[in-house]
Amino acid sequence: MKIRYAAFTAQGRRLAETLRDALGGEIRADGIPIRQWTAENFAGADALVFVGAAGIAVRAIAPYVKSKAEDPAVVVIDECGQFAIPILSGHLGGANDLAREIAGICGAQPVITTATDANGVFAVDEWAKRQGCAVTNPEKIKAVSGKLLAGGTVSVRSDWPIRGTIPAGVELCRDGLPDVRVTLEKGETDALVLVPRIAAMGIGCRRGTPPEAFEQALTEFLQEAGLWEQAIVRAASIDLKRDEPGLLEFCARHGWPLAFYTADELKKAGDGFTGSGFVQSVTGVDNVCERSAVLASGGPLVRKKWAKNGITMALAARPFSPDWRWQP
Repeated sequence: MKIRYAAFTAQGRRLAETLRDALGGEIRADGIPIRQWTAENFAGADALVFVGAAGIAVRAIAPYVKSKAEDPAVVVIDECGQFAIPILSGHLGGANDLAREIAGICGAQPVITTATDANGVFAVDEWAKRQGCAVTNPEKIKAVSGKLLAGGTVSVRSDWPIRGTIPAGVELCRDGLPDVRVTLEKGETDALVLVPRIAAMGIGCRRGTPPEAFEQALTEFLQEAGLWEQAIVRAASIDLKRDEPGLLEFCARHGWPLAFYTADELKKAGDGFTGSGFVQSVTGVDNVCERSAVLASGGPLVRKKWAKNGITMALAARPFSPDWRWQP
């Protein structure tokens, strides 16, 4: 977790140093205005920790707050180390967990104010985070949580079996429309959609393909496949493409680590792939996109080879075994 700390007194800095030594991260250098520091770190850090008054933190972050899905965790702890308070992105950003961890390090009291935690009811956004799922429509979280807080029952439909004891106020939906949907697939639904981040994209291309061509291909590929981009966590190709600028830039834009495999490594993915004599003659293996997707994901194909304008794409996903764990 990429953590940045801001302290305002000598005592506060000592506490920040204690936290940094335990959790890692960097402390704001003396002389850098707090507004400048916040502007420089808000988008790039996973968490901001303010050692001082909550009001300072609120004023500093206010211009940059966007949404549950985008904001970093923000935690405030007083310089005496008595209270650790998550003030932004408690569930999806992990501020609640970070506040608890900080409290454990310095003997503070974590002050958790999110309604589901305060009332001890199932927190769907916390559950999504712990299961490694992206939330495609975070504006729906409020309705789901509100239903639970009002004593209602929330229905969940998952494309995978969910292990463990189902929480109070939650039921599995087998018929009708669910409140929460766990899936890789797009569809017409009013549900809160949680997408497991378990997929790898295999890519093949001609030399000199620009990043914009990959972007257009991705849009068309996902549209035709009916799959969520949020499922993709990495990409892969053959090692012959290791120095392909357009491919490298495309993957960097999406934050996907890019793995490269030799032809011999790709052959070890097994049989049953969409073969091409031309690809075999150029690369030494009959298929690049499907084989690299399978190797990078550690699971089977979700979408077989798609090809257009010299670009090939395929998607594979590792096994996913969710459970009902949502509390620390």
